[in-house]
Formats: sequence, C-alpha cells, structure tokens
Amino acid sequence: MAEDTKNFTAEEREAMQAAAKEAKAKRSRARKSPEEQRAAGEADLREAVDKLSDENDKKLALALHDLVSEVAPDLVPRTYYGMPAWGKDGKVLCFFQPASKFKVRYGTFGFEPIANLDDGTMWPTAYALLELTAANRKTLTERIRLAVG
Repeated sequence: MAEDTKNFTAEEREAMQAAAKEAKAKRSRARKSPEEQRAAGEADLREAVDKLSDENDKKLALALHDLVSEVAPDLVPRTYYGMPAWGKDGKVLCFFQPASKFKVRYGTFGFEPIANLDDGTMWPTAYALLELTAANRKTLTERIRLAVG
C-alpha cells in the first residue's frame, strides 16, 4: 500500500481525500432542505477558494462563481475534488480547476458529461483560462446556458 502512494503526486492524493470528504458531506446533506444544501455548498466553495494559494486563481474562482450564479442561478455551488464547482440534480455540471492546484500554467473551466454541450461528433468541454475578460465572459455565458439546457 505504501508503494501505491508513490504513484500519485501530493496534489492528486489531496484531491482524492477531498473527493472522499465531499462524498461523506453529500450523504449527510441528503436529508436537508434544498436551501440548506445550497448554503452548505456555498460555504464549501468559498472555503475551497480561500485555501487557494494563488491570488489570480482566487480572483478567477470568485469571478466564475459570480458568473455561474448570474447565468444559471439554479445550479448549486459545491466542490469537486476540492475545486469550486456547480451542480444540477446532485451531479457536477461545471467546475474550475485552478492552475495552482496541479502546478500548471493555466486554470481550466470545464464541463462534466451531464452538460448539454453536444454538437455533432465533437465539442469542447474545457477552456483554458488566464483571466475573465469581457470576451471570455461572453463565451462562457453561452456555454453555461447551453450546458444547463
């Protein structure tokens, strides 16, 4: 077992631990009202943002949260492997993977398979993001609206 931990980076192990914590929280929240679930998810998302080490990642995460909340207010804030995310019907629809999370050059705003993005036989499901410009906001607004269906 100790040998297996060498196959994963510290960041990957942290993400797996976060996912286990999220699964436990999801089970304990199942009996709560939708309002209580939303409030708990919002708190989890904000805590995840506060833990980000990179200020640009924090700024992007909060800007994306504002954007998603504005464009798709029915999506429920939550976390996904410790990252800011937004869900529908108990499943993650979209998420922000901060650059600092895996020590990469750019963050990504991505969509999970429940997103209604199908367009022929190929379509984008993630976007590299360095900043949230007006043009980027417009593109992501269209994609979020399409994804929600």
